[in-house]
Amino acid sequence: MRKKIVKFSILPVFAGSMLFSFSTKEAAKLEAFSTANLDLDYTVSPEIVNEIKEPQIIVSPRLGKSYLGFKEAVGFKESRGDYKTINDYGYLGKYQFGKGTLELIGIYDTQEFLNSPELQEAAFYANASRNKWILKRDIDRFVGKVINGVEVTESGILAAAHLAGPGSVKKYLRSWGAQAFSDAFGTTIKTYMKRFSGYDTSFVKPERLPRVSLNS
Repeated sequence: MRKKIVKFSILPVFAGSMLFSFSTKEAAKLEAFSTANLDLDYTVSPEIVNEIKEPQIIVSPRLGKSYLGFKEAVGFKESRGDYKTINDYGYLGKYQFGKGTLELIGIYDTQEFLNSPELQEAAFYANASRNKWILKRDIDRFVGKVINGVEVTESGILAAAHLAGPGSVKKYLRSWGAQAFSDAFGTTIKTYMKRFSGYDTSFVKPERLPRVSLNS
C-alpha cells in the first residue's frame, strides 16, 4: 500500500519559551520554514490528514500565591469560573454572591451583574475589602495561630468571610473554632481556611463602605 506523505512545518522557538497561535497561515509566514527538502516520510490516514489544523496553544500565566491566584482559586471553587451561573439557592456568578451582599457594595441590578465579568471582578475586590476592614483586628490577632489543626492566614480569613460572612468568621476565630459554620452544601469555615491559606492578599486594602459600579 502506498504511504501517504505529509509535509509538516517547523515553527521557530520564541524567546522566553512562549508559543503563540496565529490567526492565519499567511500571518505566521510558514513558507519560510518549509520542509520540502527534508525526508519526512510518515504514514497517516487521509482522515487524520484532513483534521490537521493550525495549533491553538493557550498560554496560562503562573498565578501562584498572588492576589490574582487567590481570586481565581476562589472563583473556580465557587463556580468553576462561570460568570453566568445561578445555583439552586440563588447565588450568582463566578463568585456566587447573594443579593444581600451585592446590595451592601452598591449593586442592585442582578441581571447587569450576571452579564458583566468586569462588574463581578470589581465586586469580589470590594467585598474582600469590606471584609478585611471588618476583620482587621482579628487578622492582626489570629494570623499565625493554629485553630482546629489549621494555621490561620489572612487569605484564609478572607476566603472564609466570602463563604460565611465576616460575622461568622469573627465568631469562629474568637471562640477558637468552637462556634463553627457550614453552608447549605456542608462547606465549613475550616475548609476554606485550609484550602485558601497562604495567598498574598496585601493588594486588598480595607475599606469600610466600598461601592461598585460599571463606571468605577
